[in-house]
Amino acid sequence: MRRRTPTAGLALALFAAVTATLTTAAASAAPAPVSAAPALAAAAPDISVTNVQAHLTQLNTIATNNGGTRRAGSAGYTASVSYVKAKLQAAGYTVTEQYCSACTYPSNNLIAEWPQGPADQVVMFGAHLDSVSAGPGINDNGSGSATLLENALVLAQQNPSMTKRVRFAWWTDEEQGLNGSEFYVNSLSATQKSYIKGYYNFDMVGSTNGGYFINRITSTTAAPLKAYWDSLNLQPEENVEGQGRSDDYSFQQAGIPTSGYAAGASARKTSAQATKWGGTANVAYDSCYHRSCDTTSNISATVLNRSADGVAYAIWQLAVGGGTPTNDFSVAVSPTSGSVARGGSTTATVSTATTSGSAQTVSLSATGAPSGVTVSFSPSSVTSGGSATMTVSASATATTGSFTITVTGAGSVTRSAAYTLTVTGTGGCTGGQLIGNSSFESGSTPWTASSGVITNSSSQAARTGSYKAWLDGYGSTHTDTLSQSVSIPAGCSSYTLSFWLHIDTAETTTSVAYDKLTVQVGSTTLATYSNLNAASGYAQRSFNLAAYAGQTVTLKWTGVEDASLQTSFVIDDVTLQVG
Repeated sequence: MRRRTPTAGLALALFAAVTATLTTAAASAAPAPVSAAPALAAAAPDISVTNVQAHLTQLNTIATNNGGTRRAGSAGYTASVSYVKAKLQAAGYTVTEQYCSACTYPSNNLIAEWPQGPADQVVMFGAHLDSVSAGPGINDNGSGSATLLENALVLAQQNPSMTKRVRFAWWTDEEQGLNGSEFYVNSLSATQKSYIKGYYNFDMVGSTNGGYFINRITSTTAAPLKAYWDSLNLQPEENVEGQGRSDDYSFQQAGIPTSGYAAGASARKTSAQATKWGGTANVAYDSCYHRSCDTTSNISATVLNRSADGVAYAIWQLAVGGGTPTNDFSVAVSPTSGSVARGGSTTATVSTATTSGSAQTVSLSATGAPSGVTVSFSPSSVTSGGSATMTVSASATATTGSFTITVTGAGSVTRSAAYTLTVTGTGGCTGGQLIGNSSFESGSTPWTASSGVITNSSSQAARTGSYKAWLDGYGSTHTDTLSQSVSIPAGCSSYTLSFWLHIDTAETTTSVAYDKLTVQVGSTTLATYSNLNAASGYAQRSFNLAAYAGQTVTLKWTGVEDASLQTSFVIDDVTLQVG
């Protein structure tokens, strides 16, 4: 949740609305009398708070291993995304990462959709995954992130029939101004926005001196959240502290109905609230708000449990149908496009997932291939949840051009996915060096870089010529990026990315990686270097990119520097040699 900044004027008031404040009751406080939950909550599963806490422990460890923070754009945030993504993919979700180029710290939103239910009837549940720089952010907002992750996993495990599509989101750069969620909403067409029937936000749902707050508590959208807490006699209140300060605001501004749970931040609990919910009056709901002490010790298990179960109740009320689910599955192809020269071949992975009911045998086939092109699968049938390798081969006389190949899975139902194939007229490999302006001597084109990164400053020597890419070196909290999009031809036998790297640091530690450089192809990390790799002169770093043949990819270097003692990551003579 982002801190509110005292300002004047409408524009600044809107900026201040960026900080989400949420509140939850204290674990140590004597809880209000709780009646047995009525039958209205019986259909929803009980979410294990132990499992939610296990996710929080993982996020805390990630922060500890990455300088004590999971701030957007940092290695700690990237590792947090990877942890959540791996869990969701293993459970069968359709998972995508959306790069927020407009964020203060450019980084990825994570979107996961349960592939069942009507695609034009979506209920969405979101939480920001980033922390502030000062700490690991376990209540703010590991609590909301972990709550949604465990709910997503339970939904997949239960696999009920669905009346609506459920979409989960973990936002980046919330702490800098709701930037990740705003970027996502702005990327949607008017039709896509109309599909979202409600957005539910969860930010700080485990505060140790917390209360029970609901965004827009009297709205129809809030009804299932309120019904569950009413069933526990919690007497929730409107989330006044958090109005306009978390990611629900981005959706609200787009006309999408919103609600969500909150457990409180820096505002103080009133005497009336302490009497009703327990805890300590005139003390902040979360005394570790935006501080280094926001660790796993800064969580009320009682409040966290009630929030997690309330989310499950809302999901089941809003999107789950009755009866026994029919057997169903999904099909996807990765990558979704490829290129093959006459006389050559290329491959892709066909993945399946059980989306409803039980797993079943799925037979794979393809249509739409041009004359002279064959498509085969190994194996030719899988059990839903499994994958196969698709091989596309072109003869010496294959028809050239671009074609849409439909990959079909046949079982109790038929599902399909599209693959775009480009057949080129010349066989063999068109070799050469693919990086434009590889030594930076021609200015910034075709590179995309942070201001001042491509420079001829004499403070750091280039390996060749006068120019190089100099990331960081400020001795203060800073992030620099350098990237270039490259089309990699198919049909070659070698694909070698190389660059020369010089790391110069003022850090004195021999054990802690305070400042880091991450090298990526698309969303895949090739390597991470840090102040621990500092050395005199340049060292060549090389990687095999054969896995990306036939694709257009973005090569990216991201340097992240902490608050003190500079580390400079200097890059020169970048090449991608194919042959």
